[in-house]
Parts: sequence; structure tokens; C-alpha cells
Amino acid sequence: MLNARATLDPAFVVGDLDRRLFGSFVEHMGRCVYTGVFEPGHPSATPEGFRQDVLELARELGISVVRYPGGNFVSGYRWEDGVGPVDERPTRLDLAWRSVETNAFGLDEFVEWTKAAGVEPMLAVNLGTRGVQEAADLVEYANHPGGTRLSDLRKKHGAEKPYDVTLWCLGNELDGPWQIGHKTADEYGRLAAETAKAMRLVDPRVELVACGSSNRGMATFGEWERVVLDHAYDHVDYISLHAYYEEQAGDLGSFLASAVDMDAFIDEVVAACDHVKALHRSSKRLRLSFDEWNVWYQQRFAGAANLPWEERPRLIEDEFSVADAVVVGSYLITLMRHADRVGVACQAQLANVIGPIRTEPGGPAWRQTIFWPFAQAARLARGRVLRVEPVAPSYDTAAYGPVDAVVLTATHDEESGDVAVFAVNRSTTDEVRMAVDLRALPGLRVAEHHVLTDDDVRASNSATDPDRVRPRAGAGATVGDGTLRLRLPPVSWNVLRLSASD
Repeated sequence: MLNARATLDPAFVVGDLDRRLFGSFVEHMGRCVYTGVFEPGHPSATPEGFRQDVLELARELGISVVRYPGGNFVSGYRWEDGVGPVDERPTRLDLAWRSVETNAFGLDEFVEWTKAAGVEPMLAVNLGTRGVQEAADLVEYANHPGGTRLSDLRKKHGAEKPYDVTLWCLGNELDGPWQIGHKTADEYGRLAAETAKAMRLVDPRVELVACGSSNRGMATFGEWERVVLDHAYDHVDYISLHAYYEEQAGDLGSFLASAVDMDAFIDEVVAACDHVKALHRSSKRLRLSFDEWNVWYQQRFAGAANLPWEERPRLIEDEFSVADAVVVGSYLITLMRHADRVGVACQAQLANVIGPIRTEPGGPAWRQTIFWPFAQAARLARGRVLRVEPVAPSYDTAAYGPVDAVVLTATHDEESGDVAVFAVNRSTTDEVRMAVDLRALPGLRVAEHHVLTDDDVRASNSATDPDRVRPRAGAGATVGDGTLRLRLPPVSWNVLRLSASD
């Protein structure tokens, strides 16, 4: 058995936890929209065609904000195709995912869906094949009260009140050669700055996200951020990060440690932002929007160029394991540990496409293993993220060298006094005996304790066995003499709520 320790003290804080950290992503890709969130004729369908079973799971998941409509899809999208009478909307080719897009679901339906789900919409504008005017037009349609052609068009379509969307992405992954309308950093930076200015002229309330690097491995990473922000720093509020991870060649130890890369990515983008801040002599502190992240087994995906043209194809519907869920838990811990700079984060995607929710057309919806860490963190993390530096044994990985076996963070809700503790044991062989010093937070007791682990780290959930993997009540966690003591099983996600109330 291994030993680890940590200290919780409300005097040592990372920052306030922004609820937007628990965001999701809905893209017109595969079955995320059609037979995912939207399926008229399904036994559970609402009058609008929304799958009620998926809505209920989305509420249980605890998502706060949803990014839409892409993703790669947005770089060739005409937003006008997705508003107004459905029978008058055009069917088009989606070049990003080689699909046939009916536009039966668009902006009007998405906003109604977010109201039903109780979440904030986050819209992306097309800066691949379109530009300043189309983005300004979209803001006018969505947010202007009335009396203009586009705002009155929204009213004609049945939405008397503005949608009041405040969070917007200025395109998607335009550093990527795969992107429709791929641009250099100079081209994109100029376009992003001018688009931002025009959008703010329509609605000064908008918060804007500039495209950062599509991943840390891009050859242009770092220089892209510098050049883009040199143009746009004064006009945007966030810069984006995207990252996907998968187990390579059976190297489970490295995969379990992949949050090390995510952590470094965040630190490096922060450094790039602050470098431009210094160059501009700016007092503004840019925040980060990690608006695509997840486990994605890209080695299993043949690529969009090899797909036949069809509606709602089954794309990257990965089936997730216990190990995947534990890794997702470690990413959530990383995001919380950077709450001072990461203000938005969106797990990609909500349904079917590497999603925490899976569905079958006309059939059931169920929770994948990765549903659980997200739902528990979204439910319990409240208040301020504490600065926690665990002292833990390390193990060697092929990808990252020596890494800590335990990653841990905690939040403190000053209003209720509750403390939530989130911990992952990455070791594939050893249980960890954990001691957490609570002397700065007297009077706490264990109110909840859940563990997600399994003797079979490859176990997963399915339509026929939807509850094969789920968190179970933990045992043996105690608080005494100012110390929380518990044991973390190998390859496990562990959650505790500590409360001073009866």
C-alpha cells in the first residue's frame, strides 16, 4: 500500500469556481443532434421534437453552458439555414463531416432546447467561409429587441423576446489545415479583431472567445497565440484550447497520467496570454475557454474523407471504460485547479459522439462511464477552489516520465461550509492510504463518499447493461483529530462531501 497526504486550508485559494467550467458541446456531427438531443417521433419526444430522456440526463449531468453548432461544422455553416419554417429550410452538404444536413434543427430549436435543459447557450460564428457581416447579422437576429429586419424576422419565427446570447466563439480551429477556410495567424487575428468590434457594435454585452491552437502538438502552437492576440487582445475575453486523449498501444499508465499534458497546455497558453498582455502594456487579464476536451480514440476513426454521403451517420461513438472515466475525472481536477484562468470548459460532445450520453434511435438513452465524474463534480463543486498540493509517491510513464500517483483538488463553499474533495488514484496496482489535514476547517464530518472503480478497468456500460459501471458508496473514510483518512483503490475516481451541518 502507498501513502499520500495533503492539506486543505481556506486561506489558500486558486480562485472562485465559474459554473461555466461544467459546459458541454453539441455539434452537427454524427448523431449528436439527430437521434441524440433531437428526435421527433421518439416515444419520449416533446412537442418540439426534443428527446425528453436525453433532456433528463443532461439535467442530471449538471451542464451549465452548451457550445453550438460546431466544431468543424461551423466553418461551412450558413446560420440562416437553421431558422424559420422547417419545411422551407434547405438540405445541404456538410463538407466538414461529409454528411447530408437537413437543417431540421437549427438556431431557433437550439435556443429552445437550452431553455428546456436550463443551460446557457454558447454560439460559434463561421469565420471559415464567412466573415464580419454574417457574424454581426447573427447577433442582430439573436439579440436585438426589434424594429430591424433581422430582429423582426426572429419575431416572425415565433421568438418575440431576444435570445440574449452573451457567449460567442469567433470561429473554430482555424489554425488547422483540415478546417474549411483555414487561415494563417495574421489572417485570422485580423478577422477576429474586426468581427469582434462589429459584434460589439450590435450588442456591447457579448463575451468573445478567440481561436487558440487546435491542440498542443500543432507546429504553430505558441506563435499562433502570440500573433492572434497581438491583433485581438483588446477585443476578446477568452482564448480557446482543444485537447483529446486516448490510450496508445496498451500503455494504460501513460493514459492515466495524460492530464499532465492538459495541465502543461493550460500553463503554456496562460504564459502566451500574459506575454502579449505585457507587450501591450494592458491591464486586462485574458481568461481561457477549454471548449473542447475529452477522451477520443481517434485511431479508430477512419476520417471524414472516407465516409459516404448520408444523414446522421454513426461517427466516433466510442464506448467508454472504467479507465476512461478515471481519466476524465483527472481532467476535471486539472480544470478546477486552474479556476483562476479557465473560465469556460466544454466536454465534447453531449450525446453519442464521444459523449457521456448514448442513445439508440427510437430506443433507450443511457449513461456512459464518463458521465459519472462530470455529474458528481458539477453537483458538488461549489464556491472557491482550494490550492491543494498533494504529497504522493510517483510512478514512471513512457510518455511523461515520473508522475504523481494521486491527483487531488477541493472546493470550499463559504455559505454552507461544505468542502468537496475530488481525488484520482492513477496507480494500476496499488491502493493509496490518503491523509488530508483539515485542522484549518474544524468540525467537518463525512456526509458523502463515492468511489468509481472496478476489478475490470475495461468494463463499460451499454443499452442492455446501462448500470454495469457507476459510483458506489465508499467505506472507511473517517475524520478524527483534524485529519480525513481514506483509501483510494487502484485506478479510481473518489468523491467526498464534508459538512459541518447535522
